[in-house]
Amino acid sequence: MSSNADIYHEMIVDYSRNPINYGEIENHDVTFHDSNPLCGDSIDIDMKIDDNKVTDIKFHGKGCAICMACTSVLTEITKGKSIDEARAIEKNDVLSELGLEHLQAVRIKCALLSLKVLKSALYTYIGKNLSDTQDVDKLKEEADNLY
Repeated sequence: MSSNADIYHEMIVDYSRNPINYGEIENHDVTFHDSNPLCGDSIDIDMKIDDNKVTDIKFHGKGCAICMACTSVLTEITKGKSIDEARAIEKNDVLSELGLEHLQAVRIKCALLSLKVLKSALYTYIGKNLSDTQDVDKLKEEADNLY
């Protein structure tokens, strides 16, 4: 019988080899890109938003196994959520799905890059409808302070 660590390891390998929601959305409502220069991870997230709900989400780019697995999990968690629900997704929502709650500090940026990209994309989308630029800056600062 496999231990939980073995099961999580298999999940990470599977998600990295066969990512879920990998690709691009041609007529996206918002897209955002960011990278982790230390590891070489580079992720773009595209979203289609209808009636204040994330109706489609895809990602493309390259990354280490942890980055790709966490991005796959994040897109699964996000799809179908309202913008407010998606904004409320926290790092442990993603990390716990893959047993990464106690991930070493050096790998946390790999695991959370996609969450930073998701939140930045949501804030960009929200920012299009805000008249006060201080609100936009506040939203971007929240994304930058994930780790």
